[in-house]
Amino acid sequence: MTIDHKIILNEVKDYMFIALGLLLYTIAFTVFLMPYQIVAGGVTGLSAIIYYATGFHLENTYIIINGILLVVALKILGFKFLMKTIFAIFSLYFMLRFAQDILPKQDNGLPFKLMGEGQDFMSMIIGCVITGIALATVFLHNGSTGGTDIIAASVNKYHNVSLGSVLIAADFCIIGSCMFFPQFGTYLERAHKVMFGFCVMAMENYVLDYVMNARRQSVQFFIFSRKWQEMANAIGTQMEHGVTILDGHGWYTGKEMKVLCILAKKNESVNMFRLIKMIDPNAFVSQSSVIGVYGEGFDEMKVKIKKVEDKKMKIVFATNNLNKLSEVKKILGNKFQVMSLAEIGCHDDIPEKGQTLKDNALIKAQWVYDKYHVNCFADDTGLEVDALGGAPGVYSARYAGGEGHDSEANMKKLLAELENNDNRKARFRTVIALIIDGKVTTFDGIVNGSITEGKRGGEGFGYDPIFMPEGYNKTFAELGLNIKNNISHRAKAVQKLADYLLKM
Repeated sequence: MTIDHKIILNEVKDYMFIALGLLLYTIAFTVFLMPYQIVAGGVTGLSAIIYYATGFHLENTYIIINGILLVVALKILGFKFLMKTIFAIFSLYFMLRFAQDILPKQDNGLPFKLMGEGQDFMSMIIGCVITGIALATVFLHNGSTGGTDIIAASVNKYHNVSLGSVLIAADFCIIGSCMFFPQFGTYLERAHKVMFGFCVMAMENYVLDYVMNARRQSVQFFIFSRKWQEMANAIGTQMEHGVTILDGHGWYTGKEMKVLCILAKKNESVNMFRLIKMIDPNAFVSQSSVIGVYGEGFDEMKVKIKKVEDKKMKIVFATNNLNKLSEVKKILGNKFQVMSLAEIGCHDDIPEKGQTLKDNALIKAQWVYDKYHVNCFADDTGLEVDALGGAPGVYSARYAGGEGHDSEANMKKLLAELENNDNRKARFRTVIALIIDGKVTTFDGIVNGSITEGKRGGEGFGYDPIFMPEGYNKTFAELGLNIKNNISHRAKAVQKLADYLLKM
């Protein structure tokens, strides 16, 4: 399956799950909340309040309010950013309309009370559990139900106010508006309706958080294996996970052993065990759940930081390669806040169809800038071997063929093609494309060297074990990250990038 096919498949899957989430939301709202005139937050809740008070159909209010918000937001956030939101708004409109048409009615025109008379509280609990699950399904697949989500995203774009704060404030105002409708009875009866609405908001948010956090559960692996080098390389390249190598000492055997420490998502456990068993069936593995994992590729650390930190320039590095991300962060140091694609909610495989390294870097940066409207940079790196006419070049990551980044296969193929060849001169080249407020600038970095006869060293990634930089008698994998980050092709390109950014 090509990258384009994967992107299309992921998009189709997102839309299918968004539609499923909206269907669940429609069932919960029309079957459990509407019959008892229970109010809720968001534009759907506001539409229901108007319906209960005036009889004006809620789906019509919902589409009118969202239509106005979309017109405003399209100028602020752009069409690509709102495409799934537009799909969700119109889908929910038709689902709400259809559900009300087919459900049996009470005398007052509201859907029938499935739970029976006097079961307001129980119906609210069931309804909120289902709406919470429904909203989590939509959010986990990069969707939105529109309404107050659009307001929150627009406010967040220009002001340092969290999305959650805006949503809570909007829901409080919507639910509290019941106090101004005399159709809801005395002030005591209105207050009763408002308190029910706050219960809805609390219950719905609790279920929403529970479902979303369950998907983000993390685990920690300790792996004891004699094939630790091969295993660390496979985990780093095939699963794109960082690996920490610890020095262990067996008390009974008295032997030294390397221990691999990996933090991963819980849903990655099966693939992790499968990979371990393929490489070393006799490996000793310890898996444990962790309360929270924060940082690159995991959850954001939601704590207040000093003002001096807030002044750092925020910029997105358009990569899913954790090794690259870690390397660039170390090179840039504390001057910039470099964010990963995961931190902006991007988990897509960005297509790389360029004929040159510069083309690919520009494609990736432009793709992220167009979709997320953030300042960003992307890179592409290639190994150019003189004896092979500059190959593998732009195809370095997939030199051995296949869809993944198989470093072992790539190195094996390259060494085989250079066998008995005295000309082993080569160079690493990195090109970085930067987009700041729509302006594109590129930087490059080159390090000359040669290809060794075989693999040497256990650090680094990619072709590092077989590339020996000019002026050194060790490979990148033997020199270690500290030295590599001072002399590498990527270090030179990133330094030019930093120099440029600091002058802005």
